[in-house]
Amino acid sequence: MAKATQSTRALDNAPRGPTRDFVPAILMAGPAIVLMLLFLIGPFFAGIGFSFTNQRLITANPTEFVGLRNYSRLVRMSVLPVQQEVDAATGQPAVDDEGNSVFPRSRDYTRNTEEYPQYEGLREWFSVDVGNTRYYILAADPTFLRSVINVLLFAILVIPLQMGLGLLLAVLVNQKLAGRNIFRTIYFSPVVTSMVVISIVWTFLYDKDNGLVNQFLQVFGLPNVNWLGNPTTAMPAIIIMSVWQGVGMQMVLFLAGLQGIPEQLYEAAGIDGANGWQKFRFITLPGLRNVTVFIIITITIAAFQLFTQVYVMTNGGPNDSTTTVVFEMVRKGFREQDIAAAAAIGVLFFLFILGISLLQRRILRDQEA
Repeated sequence: MAKATQSTRALDNAPRGPTRDFVPAILMAGPAIVLMLLFLIGPFFAGIGFSFTNQRLITANPTEFVGLRNYSRLVRMSVLPVQQEVDAATGQPAVDDEGNSVFPRSRDYTRNTEEYPQYEGLREWFSVDVGNTRYYILAADPTFLRSVINVLLFAILVIPLQMGLGLLLAVLVNQKLAGRNIFRTIYFSPVVTSMVVISIVWTFLYDKDNGLVNQFLQVFGLPNVNWLGNPTTAMPAIIIMSVWQGVGMQMVLFLAGLQGIPEQLYEAAGIDGANGWQKFRFITLPGLRNVTVFIIITITIAAFQLFTQVYVMTNGGPNDSTTTVVFEMVRKGFREQDIAAAAAIGVLFFLFILGISLLQRRILRDQEA
């Protein structure tokens, strides 16, 4: 009896193997794994599959495999060079009543599929005049390409503005000043406020008649600006609002990086005669390198995810001047009910985010080496 009891205790005290630990782990993680399969991994691979079909949201036609047609429709482009028309009476290059050169219309080629089959399915995106030749840039989906240009422009402007202002605010609130915690809260509060609410508030601020921004301009004798109704000013208006909304997050990240730099480095630099700019250049900036890389990556990803501001403030207009990649994906999937095209945009967007993540990993790995 004693030997049996000792054997039982020995088995209980024996270290558990991987098999005995695996079952409880699966039971604990099972619900999370099921939810991930249902709402993340499953839809991801389903989207990839839909991008190779003609799937629509509501249709009586059967779904068919179409290969890369959806991707081709998004990125297909061509250049159409045409010569200036000649006046039959004078034999000179033709001009209109305003003195502008007259060229053949692009639709004369894109709609004449029998004579110009290479331009079938293409539309004019924009044109460039070089001497007596006009180059029409044709695209199968000019709106999608315009959305890519818009988010690139958005990212190019938002990244340096948010980083610069965020670093400036971080340096200021990092000083030993009275009430600095209040300033930190004020600067960070837009980050935790709903983007929908912020977009609605800024829509009223940008109102062309009674908006606070135009009332401020009137103080200096400047005319009212239709900020959200003009293709020239709509995207800059969204950029200004987005910088204001997100600068608080960059401030917090830079502030964390500043507080991680040893104070002894600044004291040693001061003993050696370094001034404030030299301390900032040779101590602060190198010490914030990892934080800066992280901020660049996160702002870039957030820029390509731009949607809420556009949806609430401009709905992609005017004239598609504020449409974005995510907005186009939603519009094609739900408004146009073209699930396949929306899935193709989602796959391209995923590949871009993956490339940015791999770039971040490589940069950080090189820094550690």
